[in-house]
Amino acid sequence: MANPPVPDDQLRRQFEDLLALPDTDPQAALLKDLLGSVLRLNESRLDMLDLKIAHRSLREMRYAFRVFTPYRQRRKVSIFGSARIPQDNPLCDLARRFARLLAERGYMVITGAGEGIMRASNEGAGRENSFGVNILLPFENEPNPTILDDPKLIHFKYFFTRKLFFARESHASVMFPGGFGTHDETFEILTLLQTGKNNPHPVVMMDLPGGSYWKKWERFVREDMLALNLISPADTGLFRIMDSAEAAVDEIDGFYRNYHSSRFVKDRLVLRLRQPLTAAQVDDLNVRFAHLCPDGKIEQCPALPEEADEPELLALPRLAVPYHRRSAGGLRQLIDVVNALAV
Repeated sequence: MANPPVPDDQLRRQFEDLLALPDTDPQAALLKDLLGSVLRLNESRLDMLDLKIAHRSLREMRYAFRVFTPYRQRRKVSIFGSARIPQDNPLCDLARRFARLLAERGYMVITGAGEGIMRASNEGAGRENSFGVNILLPFENEPNPTILDDPKLIHFKYFFTRKLFFARESHASVMFPGGFGTHDETFEILTLLQTGKNNPHPVVMMDLPGGSYWKKWERFVREDMLALNLISPADTGLFRIMDSAEAAVDEIDGFYRNYHSSRFVKDRLVLRLRQPLTAAQVDDLNVRFAHLCPDGKIEQCPALPEEADEPELLALPRLAVPYHRRSAGGLRQLIDVVNALAV
């Protein structure tokens, strides 16, 4: 990932080319602002460690964007779990089967590129359907054989940049049993969904039939967090606990049965759908989910002008939801109903 320094004359030409672009070009305006931020780093007289953090973070993100961009049209599932589970453990067998079924249905998988559950998942999906986002550690940092030397393997120095791409690129998150790292990633994903900092997507906790790992975790969530009013009842709907590879894949497929994707446009959440709803169905949604939209109504509409930067999605029908961003669990319930209405 390391690049040789860019010669001064080449840098100068690139700066001049960028500054010559009109500010009416949204990308050019953002790049100019980004360049200004870099120049202000110099004005801030930061110490060397601060500059190294900024430099490495930006370099990691630039490289990761380049790797993921050609695959943006394919849905991906992030799979988390312990690196310490042996390959002959039934949990690894379950991970391999689950990842293989995902690949058969057109998904790619993203793992941390390590051993244990990560290795089994990459093996199940196959090299061609796998990404690895490896964290550079003094231990456990050798990528597994399936993803080793693959161009879709990305090395990160910082956990925060690594987790950014797990969140940004995933259309579902699946958690197998693991240690501190798995729980860190689990609560990170749930927090991003709960606070509206990530697009809605299914979260599945996977265990063996009869396993108690995630059931005990759920008891803690319900009997401690929920009982103390530290989360809302709807937040417990952000995840599902499953013990079947087939059921887990069906859960992910079902989430995208009619729901396609979403984005905020000003104060409205736009839900893109595969099939339009009837006027009566939209009326029913407004009755059932009025608590999500205290300042307006759910409306079916064509693409909004602000969505012109995604031309491949303009033909999809839409629901514009004046969502108050305070009930991610309720939003998940709305999407479930929209999917159930699909013919």
